[in-house]
Amino acid sequence: MLYDVRLDLHYDYDAPVHGGRHLIRVAPISVPGTQRVIAASLSFEPRPQRESAFTDFFGNAVTTITYLTPHDHLDIRLTARVQVEDIHPPAELSPTVERLRQEVTRFWSVEPDSPHHFLAESGSVQLVPAITAYARNVMADAPSVLAAANEFCMAIHRDFIYDPKATDVQTTPAEAFALRKGVCQDFAHVMIAGLRGAGIPAGYVSGFLRTNPPPGKARLEGSDAMHAWVRVWCGQHMGWVEFDPTNAMIAGGDHISIGHGRDYADISPIVGVLKTHGSHETTQSVDVIRVE
Repeated sequence: MLYDVRLDLHYDYDAPVHGGRHLIRVAPISVPGTQRVIAASLSFEPRPQRESAFTDFFGNAVTTITYLTPHDHLDIRLTARVQVEDIHPPAELSPTVERLRQEVTRFWSVEPDSPHHFLAESGSVQLVPAITAYARNVMADAPSVLAAANEFCMAIHRDFIYDPKATDVQTTPAEAFALRKGVCQDFAHVMIAGLRGAGIPAGYVSGFLRTNPPPGKARLEGSDAMHAWVRVWCGQHMGWVEFDPTNAMIAGGDHISIGHGRDYADISPIVGVLKTHGSHETTQSVDVIRVE
């Protein structure tokens, strides 16, 4: 499937800012066998005085921008054309959870995709006993890692309420779990925390999700959103499989990946520093259009 993606991020500052240095991670990446970026363009307004690009440890595309002059707003615009394979449910080749632990101990690689990077606590994902107990209870009768991850994905969708007002970007997995509410970032972090607590490597995926309007209704421009889901290491024969707990599904042809990491902090859209006083307002508009 072929998609055109447009993203607009707009920041309005209460007072002029200067000395801004930012890392931007919003451009899709090519993933062999899954996704291919045909073209991508990233622009900024005002234009930064310095701009460069690099690939981070996990293979994500990062653009760095620096501002030396004052400005009162920042616009980030992405346009991209991406080809995504229509992924079918994977063949069941994953081991039991106990067997997976043995496979991890025999896995010597520490390359970016190594499961060892995705087992321990990370900056935004703590191992919470209550979440671990919940995950183990949900997955207790699952015959394999793939089945266990799928059961946990479905349980989060069933037991949690999608509520954008309940949490914010700083909400911890423990807080979201106690509320049983949140957004895709919270659901992903809770799932990651539970899987890691049970000894299953899991990571965070950031990207875009094409949304389908109700029958007879036209799509709204900008109605799609930046999204988050989870990748799970299902053993040496299956590798990584991606699950979307917000929508109770294995990620498929409508999921377009920007990149992945241990948690949100590794793949946040923008992070940096600047000098100012006051606060700012942010608006986001995303449009994912299937090219027929």
